[in-house]
Amino acid sequence: MAKKKVTDEERALFRDAVSGTRRLTLESRITPQKKRPPPRPLQREQDEQQVLVDMLSEPADMAELETGEELLFTRLGLQHKTIRKLRRGEFSIEAELDLHGQTKIEARQAIVQFLHFCRDQGLRCVRIIHGKGHGSHQKRPVLKQYVNHWLRQRDDVLAFCSARQVDGGTGAVYVLLKRH
Repeated sequence: MAKKKVTDEERALFRDAVSGTRRLTLESRITPQKKRPPPRPLQREQDEQQVLVDMLSEPADMAELETGEELLFTRLGLQHKTIRKLRRGEFSIEAELDLHGQTKIEARQAIVQFLHFCRDQGLRCVRIIHGKGHGSHQKRPVLKQYVNHWLRQRDDVLAFCSARQVDGGTGAVYVLLKRH
């Protein structure tokens, strides 16, 4: 497209239209600089907060926690072959957490930290030793019941089951974690 040439008549019309005005000076203008906020891993912070909320919740009634000797939990959609391999102890155990001698509060915090570490390291199968309860004053597995409840609340736990006898039997669980 060709540029139209401005005629003398058009220039005169423009000068008449803007007569009585003064030219603005642009020297005093400041262009505001938008400061970027420092980068924060928002999703990770939200995940960690949710983990704390989930892990701090307790069942309304201890009777809900009553379990048989063996523990078994799987998320919907997990292949039967995978569950069978977990129950047989065919996954290599990449880390373990021993809760012997810990109180319920200490155990809960230890599990939160342990699973957070496992996620950061990309671990897939771990063992949590909760004990059989022979050392408790009731001679019942108190931590076992809580571990069962807490692990079910975790989205990163795909499945867990009682370990084979050589790995702690009903005093420990194999935990299969999501890949991240």
